[in-house]
Amino acid sequence: MAKQKLKAHHIDREWCKGCGICVRFCPKHVLQLDEQEKAFAEHPEKCVCCKMCEMRCPDLSITIETEEEGGDS
Repeated sequence: MAKQKLKAHHIDREWCKGCGICVRFCPKHVLQLDEQEKAFAEHPEKCVCCKMCEMRCPDLSITIETEEEGGDS
């Protein structure tokens, strides 16, 4: 199985209520809440594409877009 590589974090700021669940579940501390209490990717380079933030967001405001690394040639 090919390793997933982060393409983009998509966070719908209108849907995000700033609960911080995504921040607490992120194992690499990628996400933070800004001054408006909305989630954003402060350290996207640390993302391991586990998608815990996407799965745990009660507002469905986070989507992690990935691309495969490696694979069969």
